Amino acid sequence: MNNWIRPEIQQLTAYHVPKSGNAIKLDAMENPYSWSVAYKEAWLEILRNASLNRYPESSADEIKQQLRSVMKIPDDMSIILGNGSDELIQMLALALNDEGRVLLAPEPSFVMYRMIANFVRMQYIGVPLQVGDFELDMFAMLEDIEIHQPALIFLAYPNNPTGNAFSTDDIEAILETANGLVVIDEAYAPFAEHTFIHYLHEYPNLLVMRTLSKLGLAGLRLGFLVGSSEWLGEIEKLRLPYNINTLTQLSTVFALQNYDVLEQQTKQIKQDRERLAIQLEAMDGIHVWPSQANFLLFQTKNAKKVFDRLKARNVLIKCLHGSHPTLENCLRVTVGTPEENNIFLQVLEQVIET
Repeated sequence: MNNWIRPEIQQLTAYHVPKSGNAIKLDAMENPYSWSVAYKEAWLEILRNASLNRYPESSADEIKQQLRSVMKIPDDMSIILGNGSDELIQMLALALNDEGRVLLAPEPSFVMYRMIANFVRMQYIGVPLQVGDFELDMFAMLEDIEIHQPALIFLAYPNNPTGNAFSTDDIEAILETANGLVVIDEAYAPFAEHTFIHYLHEYPNLLVMRTLSKLGLAGLRLGFLVGSSEWLGEIEKLRLPYNINTLTQLSTVFALQNYDVLEQQTKQIKQDRERLAIQLEAMDGIHVWPSQANFLLFQTKNAKKVFDRLKARNVLIKCLHGSHPTLENCLRVTVGTPEENNIFLQVLEQVIET
């Protein structure tokens, strides 16, 4: 094995997803709400007619039609579907990689940008965000773009794990400076106030990537990439056949046909996010950063101890301490239901060190 597995793969650590058991699960930026019994019954009725003995519809055109309508995707822009955003990131890296090619992203940001660059042997350049407010360091960003001429740039908007949305002026400056492809990852678009889909006509080097996971469909693993047919026609060649299974296709179409349910849940989460931020900030020894996503990043003393104590009391959040220098003593909590948020706050108050 040691002779055949690439050394850089052997040095990697597999992406770890902790088992939640019966804990209150506030670690993975999921929508905490399920569907009503009536909606579940209507959904199950559709699944009963699924032809599981047949391969899925390869192009999943019905999903694309629903996405185009619900997400207001321009008719002249193409769509590629992925098994989550991760598969799309991998397709992009494979398509643009070549000897000496660079993938560039701000840091800290979504860990899969770096991981997939390593998978495909693409040089990765991480540009640290500004300390304190996690805004783009534009001097460093533009300098590294000029020096390294990246083939591929990822910008998460809003950013994970910090929750902030970068300045549109800064993103426009990056689009105008970059010679390579810029992908804006709008995984948390439902919770933000802005999208870059309408920028696609203006910037030929721009693609927009989204997922339905944060909306409440994380179990379906459905991501999508939007952009010109010139770009997506080439990237489509790397999509594995039948990558979107039959049950995901049927379930996604049903969910998008009932999109008002997801919109109402999103509205509730945004309201609860603001309440949770105020309550967290009011606690001694805690600093909370503003968020346009469905989670909050906060800092406290001895974050690892606080995390372990919360976990011991069946409240699971994300410990980011040690993952990046700018995230020292930082924790991230997903916005749950009001009941879950209250339990989290009560337990946090018991375990926190002031």
